[in-house]
Amino acid sequence: QVQLVESGGGLVQPGGSLRLSCAVSGSIVSIGVMGWYRQAPGKQRDLVATITGGGSTKYADSVKGRFTISRDNAKKMVYLQMKSLKPEDTGIYYCKAAMITRATSTIGDYWGQGTQVTVSS
Repeated sequence: QVQLVESGGGLVQPGGSLRLSCAVSGSIVSIGVMGWYRQAPGKQRDLVATITGGGSTKYADSVKGRFTISRDNAKKMVYLQMKSLKPEDTGIYYCKAAMITRATSTIGDYWGQGTQVTVSS
């Protein structure tokens, strides 16, 4: 019923740029904090960036100055603009949103399926 679908992943060379998008669909009452997480091979899933409904952002130190998170509340979308990409940015990127759905009427975290980002020569 409620879905988060990421897009925009792919292969890119070091120093390149990529823009990820996440679209939320379904019967949503409200969306709170949205964020991007990534999981490198053999590693745990880590926070990349978050953004509140009012536009306040936070970033992991490793991406600060290179990545920009943004959202469009009307479109129910969140984006991650990635520039100056490094091989260590490689991983599966997941979209997350705190939401209240019409089905549950309770707040909870919802995750997308992930999109692969590979930074390599």
